[in-house]
Amino acid sequence: MTEYNFYCDESCHLEHDDSNVMVLGAVWCPKDKIRKINERIKLIKARNSVPAAAELKWTKVAPVKKQVYEDLINYFFDENDLHFRALLIPHKDKLNHSDFNQTHDDWYYKMYFSMLKAMLLPTEEYNIFIDIKDTHSSKKAKKLQEVISNSIYDFSKKIIKQVKPIRSEEVQIMQITDVLIGAFGYKNRFFPAEEKRSQTKQDLIKLIQHRSGYSLEKSTLLREDKCNLFIWKARENGAR
Repeated sequence: MTEYNFYCDESCHLEHDDSNVMVLGAVWCPKDKIRKINERIKLIKARNSVPAAAELKWTKVAPVKKQVYEDLINYFFDENDLHFRALLIPHKDKLNHSDFNQTHDDWYYKMYFSMLKAMLLPTEEYNIFIDIKDTHSSKKAKKLQEVISNSIYDFSKKIIKQVKPIRSEEVQIMQITDVLIGAFGYKNRFFPAEEKRSQTKQDLIKLIQHRSGYSLEKSTLLREDKCNLFIWKARENGAR
C-alpha cells in the first residue's frame, strides 16, 4: 500500500465571474517523495533568481519570468513521481442548477469528486490538500472529505485519510497545480475579440502541448497517467 498526497486547486470556480470556464485540478505524488520534489522546485527558483518563498502562479506569468515557468513545466514532465489530473467545465455561464434541484455548491462538490475519483484506488491511501481561498476553506475541506469518502464507501476514512486546507505559497508542489490548471483553462477560455492575450502564456501552453502530446482541447484516455484531462459535457452528466 502506497500513501499519496494530492495538491488540489481551482480556477474560476465562482458561479458569477468573468470566465466562461471552470477548472479543478490536482498534482499528486507518493508522500515519501515530497521533500525531494519541493527541494527541486526551490532549486529551479534559485537558478532563475526567484526567492524560494515567492509564489509561482498562472496569474503572475510575465515575459520577464518566462524561463522559471518553462523550467517548472519541464520539471513536471521530467519527474516520474509527479502526475496531473484536471477537469474543465466549459460554458460555466450557461449552467442552470435550478432545473436539477441543486445549488452551485452542490454541483461544485460533485465536480470535485468527479475530478478525483478516476485517480483513486481502494488499495492505496490518500491525503488531499486544497488551496485556502477564504475563511470557509475548513468547512469546504470537511464537506469534500464527507462527499468523497461516502461516495467510495470509505466510512472509516482508511482510504481518504484527510482533506486539509493549505496555503499554496507555502507548498511548492501546489504551485505546479496552479500553473497547469491555469494553462488548461486559458486554452479553452473565450476571450472577446478586443481583449489582448498574453503571448508568454500562449508560449507556455505550447510547451505543455509539446511535452504532453495533447492539444488541451479534448479529454485524454481515462488511463492516461501523466497528464490526465477531462472536459465535462453537461448532457452526458445529467446537468447543464
